[in-house]
Amino acid sequence: MALDPVVIQALAPSLGTACVAIAGAWVVSLWLRMRHGYPLESSWGKPLHPMQNAEQVERIRLISQENAQLKAELGSIKDRLQVLERIATDGPSRLAAEIDRLPPKTVN
Repeated sequence: MALDPVVIQALAPSLGTACVAIAGAWVVSLWLRMRHGYPLESSWGKPLHPMQNAEQVERIRLISQENAQLKAELGSIKDRLQVLERIATDGPSRLAAEIDRLPPKTVN
């Protein structure tokens, strides 16, 4: 049951294009997974985890620390914004009464 050479010549461009398209799709899929942080997988479906060196661990620690500082600063800014919104939306008489209730500041 041999294939006719004419059939092979007719199918060769289509099969070649299909192989290139499949390989290209695999490369794009792999690139997207790497770019968005998904773990790579071996041929058996087990995730491959890249080795972490001391520099990467330190960088992650510093970024986490900076993230915590920024979250604290954002919380402070939100509190200040709430006070400013209350001042802007409250009536002027209520604001004046609140200012009058504040204890006087002593100057040394």
